[in-house]
Amino acid sequence: MRHDLALAWPREHRENVMSHLQAVLDRATDAGDVPFVVAMTANSRGVTFSGAAGDARQGVAANEDTAFRIFSMTKAVGSVAAMILIDRGRISMDTPVADVLPDWNDLGVLEGFDGDEPILRAPKTRATLRHLATHTSGMEYEFWNPDVPKYMELTGHPTVLSGLKSSLMYPLTTDPGTRWGYGPSIDWLGQVVEAVDGRRIDAFCQQEILEPLGMNDTAFEPDRLTDRLCAVAMRGEDGEFRPHDLAPPANPEFYGMGHALYSTAPDYLRFLRMVLNRGQLDGNRILSEHAVDAMVSDQMNGLTFQPMTSVAPPVSADVEFPEGTTHSFAFLRHEAGIPGMRSAGSLSWAGVCNTHYWIDPSRDLASVIMTQSLPFLERRFLKTYQAYEQAVYAGL
Repeated sequence: MRHDLALAWPREHRENVMSHLQAVLDRATDAGDVPFVVAMTANSRGVTFSGAAGDARQGVAANEDTAFRIFSMTKAVGSVAAMILIDRGRISMDTPVADVLPDWNDLGVLEGFDGDEPILRAPKTRATLRHLATHTSGMEYEFWNPDVPKYMELTGHPTVLSGLKSSLMYPLTTDPGTRWGYGPSIDWLGQVVEAVDGRRIDAFCQQEILEPLGMNDTAFEPDRLTDRLCAVAMRGEDGEFRPHDLAPPANPEFYGMGHALYSTAPDYLRFLRMVLNRGQLDGNRILSEHAVDAMVSDQMNGLTFQPMTSVAPPVSADVEFPEGTTHSFAFLRHEAGIPGMRSAGSLSWAGVCNTHYWIDPSRDLASVIMTQSLPFLERRFLKTYQAYEQAVYAGL
């Protein structure tokens, strides 16, 4: 384990705070609630806590250098990429998707099935970039809507994790702008960035986000991180973890900004600190303050997050947040505070293998807690996450 207190809480509390946070991580691994864990906190000025527990893979202890498949933590990076072009006046949140990517017009709304034949109709509304960013485009993953895996089986449609360009053409399950539905929307948003800017999305992100923020351990391919890459574990019916093979597709036809990145806890914390610093880090500005304000505000046009009922329990538990939870252009947005935990206006999201983060601007706080396990948000991991977050706020 390792603790770095670059900028600390009050000196008299420092050792107790670090000890308490580390104890949460140690207890979680000792109890088998997580296979291992890396957690860090920071404020706008620097790192305030770093800890780890357990083995990231057999015989290799988890630490700050551990590399993760961050899956949907990639989404915020993709949204920031689009926000950079919005900030420069190249597109707007209300730009219709089909104006940039005409293939969107080929998508229909799936209304059901006539035997083995999908019933599709034309959408009644036009999807915009705001709909993509807030997961109100009408597109859902096969893990969250039972009609989608049925459609994929009947038509042979590939999953977006295949890396095939054709996989983008998921059917819509609702008209754009009418309901929250979690799916490959940010993959489309990344394709918008490519079409408008001209650079491939990995090159755009490298040059416009990762390099300016000093995120040297974040990559679209794991090659230089292989010797630090952790193992994925899935909990079986007996409650024990077993190895499980899961990763973004290597050298795909397109990099999906919903899932493509590998990163480390310190690197992703630099990205979160950029948000706390309203668009810049260490003197390198990637977004204007005005753009950040727009990016972190509610952009759902009166809609709210809707509970996600899992179609694939081995992959994910159900996902629920308090009624009234919204989504900004890049993050889930908590409109109400949680006593002893995050404040109203906090932002968060996660990757499917239980890599999680939150940002609490009102407390000048960002934090990550990361392991590599399935199911997503299973009860035992959630217990660890809550204990860690409570310990963080108890130390402020």
